[in-house]
Amino acid sequence: MAFADRLLDAWYAGHPALALLRPLEALYRRVVLGKRARFLSGESPSYRAPVPVIVVGNITVGGTGKTPMILWLIEHCRQQGLRVGVVSRGYGARPPQLPWRVRAEQSAAEAGDEPLLIVQRSGVPLMIDPDRSRAVQALLASEPLDLILCDDGMQHYRLARDLELVLIDAARGLGNRRCLPAGPLREPVERLQDVDAVLYNGATTDREDGFAFALQPTALVNLRSGERRGLDFFEPGQAVHAVAGIGNPQRFFNTLQGLNWRPVPHPFADHAQYSAQALSFSPALPLVMTEKDAVKCRAFAADDWWYLAVDAVPSPAFKAWLDTQLARLLPGSRPS
Repeated sequence: MAFADRLLDAWYAGHPALALLRPLEALYRRVVLGKRARFLSGESPSYRAPVPVIVVGNITVGGTGKTPMILWLIEHCRQQGLRVGVVSRGYGARPPQLPWRVRAEQSAAEAGDEPLLIVQRSGVPLMIDPDRSRAVQALLASEPLDLILCDDGMQHYRLARDLELVLIDAARGLGNRRCLPAGPLREPVERLQDVDAVLYNGATTDREDGFAFALQPTALVNLRSGERRGLDFFEPGQAVHAVAGIGNPQRFFNTLQGLNWRPVPHPFADHAQYSAQALSFSPALPLVMTEKDAVKCRAFAADDWWYLAVDAVPSPAFKAWLDTQLARLLPGSRPS
């Protein structure tokens, strides 16, 4: 197990050695709290876009389902007649210049895996740049838009925001509730008191402190042909090689088990780069991966490689809450 994986396990399962990192945690907390204080006081300038900005992010290290939630938000807002754009850091992307408009025909190496997935799935106008404020300005200069969704960027205070949505893995929670490097938190727990909504990925019911949402598998899609098959394509008990290079690979493996398949797990680092050799496993079995991994593997995929398409399904209470917020921010929007 790699050091990063061991550290992640320690954050969520607990380990006495993490106490040695508390002096570094205290320094980290001072830095992030100071950064936010300068933003709130106006000492550090931030860009205020002429249209509402909704940040979808987290305060923890690791995957929480941001990309499926962004896709759901795109579709939900479009159903109300809103023209939606997305900005993203573009983690791991190597574009010719910044800001960079992501197109469906680009490679994941150029555009980043998550931005490319979002564009290929939705066709949304999307700009990548580590400077989210610069990305927003470039996107608005190229498209008439009513609303901007910021994929991640909770801690990017140079971009002013109208709503903050924080996603939390319901199963793992906040781990030991300590900040980096002694725990998985990017910001202290108290930060949740200031956000507009908290959504728990995997929760079955809404909570006092947040809304529930689930990731619902919808289909198997063949990487080479694009053919879509129902979730009954594999017989119950079918063994498959399962590949996941996401923040929480175990969640994907659990999903496959929940479909009554027998996954042989192959976890990779988040945003991992793949090759045909790296994904050559024995024995010969069908291979199932996440959609985020698939955008990097189509060029060398075998005939029996598939990705599992999933959709975010928020609770009715969250939908009603969001419609109220959209009506407030955009009085001309039509509730769905």
